[in-house]
Amino acid sequence: MALRMDFPLLLIFHFVITTKTLKSLSSFGKESQLTVVGVHGNYSWPVRDKAVHMEGDLVLGALHMVHERSEDKICGPIMPQGGIQALETMLYTLDVINARDGLLPGVKLGVLAKDDCDRDIYGLEQAVDFIRGSIANIGSEYSCHDGSDPVILGVIGAPSSVTSIQVANLLKLFKIPQVSFFSTSTVLSSRDRYPFFLRTIPSDVHQAQAMVELVRMFGWTYVSVVYEESSYGMQGFNELEKLLKANEICIAATEKMIKDSGVAGQATYDKTVERLLAKSNARGVIVFGSDQEVGELMQAVKRNNASHWFSWIGSDGWGGRSLAVDGNELEVEGSVTVQPLAFEVNGFKDYFLNLTPENNKRNPWFVEFWEQQFRCKYPGSSWTPYNDMFNATCSGRERLSPGKFEMEAQLQFVSDATMSFAHALNNIHSDLCGGASGLCDAMTPIDGALLKDYLIKVNFTGLSGQEFAFLPNGDAPARYRILNYRQVDRGRFEWKTVGFFLGQHLYLDSQSTKRIDRKEQITDLKFRWNEPDHPESVCSRPCQKAEAHHMIDGSACCWTCSPCHIYQYQPTKYACVDCPMGTIPSPDRRSCMEIPIAYLRYTDAIALVAMAFASLGILATAVVMTVFIIYNDTPVVKASGRELSFVLLFGIFMCYAMTFILVSKPHEITCGAQKFGIGLSFSIIYSAILTKTNRISRIFRAGKRTSKRPRFISPRSQLFICGGFVAVQNAVGIIWLLLRPPRAVFYHADRDDHQLVCNDAVGAWYMVGFTYPIVLVIICTFYAFLTRNIPEAFNESKYIGFTMYTTCIIWLAFVSIYFSTEHNTQIRIATMSFSISLSATVGLVCMFATKLYIIIFHPERNVRQSLLATKPVMPSPKLNNCYSSIHSSCHSNGRQDTAQSTQSEYGDLEMMHRLRPSASFSSTLSRSTCATQTMTNGTSISTQTLELIAKGTDDVHL
Repeated sequence: MALRMDFPLLLIFHFVITTKTLKSLSSFGKESQLTVVGVHGNYSWPVRDKAVHMEGDLVLGALHMVHERSEDKICGPIMPQGGIQALETMLYTLDVINARDGLLPGVKLGVLAKDDCDRDIYGLEQAVDFIRGSIANIGSEYSCHDGSDPVILGVIGAPSSVTSIQVANLLKLFKIPQVSFFSTSTVLSSRDRYPFFLRTIPSDVHQAQAMVELVRMFGWTYVSVVYEESSYGMQGFNELEKLLKANEICIAATEKMIKDSGVAGQATYDKTVERLLAKSNARGVIVFGSDQEVGELMQAVKRNNASHWFSWIGSDGWGGRSLAVDGNELEVEGSVTVQPLAFEVNGFKDYFLNLTPENNKRNPWFVEFWEQQFRCKYPGSSWTPYNDMFNATCSGRERLSPGKFEMEAQLQFVSDATMSFAHALNNIHSDLCGGASGLCDAMTPIDGALLKDYLIKVNFTGLSGQEFAFLPNGDAPARYRILNYRQVDRGRFEWKTVGFFLGQHLYLDSQSTKRIDRKEQITDLKFRWNEPDHPESVCSRPCQKAEAHHMIDGSACCWTCSPCHIYQYQPTKYACVDCPMGTIPSPDRRSCMEIPIAYLRYTDAIALVAMAFASLGILATAVVMTVFIIYNDTPVVKASGRELSFVLLFGIFMCYAMTFILVSKPHEITCGAQKFGIGLSFSIIYSAILTKTNRISRIFRAGKRTSKRPRFISPRSQLFICGGFVAVQNAVGIIWLLLRPPRAVFYHADRDDHQLVCNDAVGAWYMVGFTYPIVLVIICTFYAFLTRNIPEAFNESKYIGFTMYTTCIIWLAFVSIYFSTEHNTQIRIATMSFSISLSATVGLVCMFATKLYIIIFHPERNVRQSLLATKPVMPSPKLNNCYSSIHSSCHSNGRQDTAQSTQSEYGDLEMMHRLRPSASFSSTLSRSTCATQTMTNGTSISTQTLELIAKGTDDVHL
């Protein structure tokens, strides 16, 4: 049984709908010659009760926008493509369904089709007729052949999203399923708000994705958006806004095209275009609207002389439709629009082209279409505001031809919507009636909720040859065709397919698109006749590599470019950040990379030279030490002071060895060895030399004043003195190590430098280790200066003096080089190595070369007689004879031990006597002779005692 409602409730509901409609349309009656007559809104034109009534056992309702909207009338002129063609597609599909034996056997499917004039309120009032049969037999203009009211099982339509939303809110109250073929608003995807709404066209969510992909493909980052003020336009804009933001594409200007509140005038569209032109960099414009509004917009573009300025990306509401482009060809040229992917309905084109007013009586609006198409008035036709202007009379011989008539590209969705009801009802019939022909009692009436459940599960192959199935939310799969409006010949424009958008992917290359649709010829995208490439639409051009974006007025797409410093990288395109010391920007400037670590390596040329020099020095030192060990008991070795000579040779060896430590890779151990060993090696050398010079100086100074032997001139004393000097340096080194522990650090003399050095190699810290040796050098030089006038027989002091003078020159040069190479530690270390080795070489050559020469090449001079034969400093022959007699006497008496004297004591005493004046020296020698005679009287003078005297002589001759 049909759903029944109380009579008062029906009257209230019908009154509310009619009152809203009259209020919405009252403004049109003032400006037109049409007058509203009667409470129920019976108009002289349009005829409200005009409809397609196709009888059947099961009846569907349908809403089509047969007429366009009008600025001053309720309905505008006939809409050829989206109106008449869509209506005829539905009727053709019903004919095919009813002609098929396997589909709804024994059941005829009928329809009640109404015109909504592309107005939501007017369409809502028309939809009231669909619920009359479900409520009561009151006020119905339509009835079945048996006189009963038709019960509408479901509704096909409406085309407009705005109208579909209004109608869906009404139909859900009565659980009447609705399947739209052109409504794409995202709002309609909500199952909670519109549980009985389905559609065979994809949602605008996917359409917005396709449009944004086109923007990205063009490389645009700054676009304007124009949308109509309707649910379709506003929901589409909301999706666009989210997707554009997610893809870092900025909206330069946002403009609305008034629709729901009334139709805007030319001035409104002109101001819209002026605001778009004000954003001169945003040449790309996305237009989300219907064909009628877009047509008005393009007229405003023409009036503002901007025909070739904008590049349009359009929605399916106007893409591929003639209403938007007729008369606006140059303004629309180059547009790229998104259109739901639809294929030709097989057989419909031939069916439609064969229609005439004579053979198509079931369509009450076909005569209007015929009059508009051929610009003539059909005999016997009713008056309309649009056929009154035609003076010619239709002859009846006019025929539709393919070349002069453009077919709507999305008719597949109308056919699929009709087929979906047929297959759902067929499945219900199969389940409830067991396949028996005709309707069974179980299908009278059919529950709307049950029909909706069967609808959402249908899966069929439509008249286009394409499979169709609803998504779980009632939407259609996301499949779009990309159209390009272009000039194919001079003055001839066409919509051409240039690609597809399937799922989440845009296909524009010819190979991919041919695989998708092998029937359709795919062409390349083109902007204008003489300008194939689409214009640039960016607020600011991309910055070059190593340039940062500085945003303007908070916009994410408008910026100025400023170059980054050579040592800055870009973690983001908006910032330049300094690379840490020791790193430089990578080639792509996205990160920093470490500079190769620089330090003195064994393989470096300067290190090889330094090590070669040091190796020769070590070899020479080893030779000298070996010779001295072999000839340890010879007069030359004895005369040089064997103990201090070996100490001196050890210090020289350490200096040479320091080169290998200095050129090794910095490490805590090597750094500690450097800072402790450099000062120690020099301290050993100059402590030994200082001890020698001090001893010589004291002996000769004492020899001038007294015959008393100076204190602390014995070998043991000399070693203790030398060790004391070295101990001071050890203390300095230990304190330095404790206060400033050695570490290997990175040193950056400049931004391109990345040196691994010891922490004391930077600055003047190494001079701490050199301070004490420098003091020793100064003192040694001072003593060398004091002993410069020692008679030529005593050459040791002269060699020491030459050593110290040369060392001072080397050190003066080294200090200046040391401070001038502060930023290049490798050169500094190499210079230090050479300076240390050179100082050691000076000491080795000056102190040992002459001795080595005598020992090896003149061994005849390496005897005591030779050493004593040197010219003494005697005041008179008499005194000399006295000395000779003492010397002879000592030799003649053989070797005997004495507990009172040592070799060095006699030598030192003799040295003192040689420097005394004549008288003094004579008396001293006399006393010495007496002492010698006294010892001789007690016991004979031993050979060892004589050697001690000879040693004293040797001490001053070499």
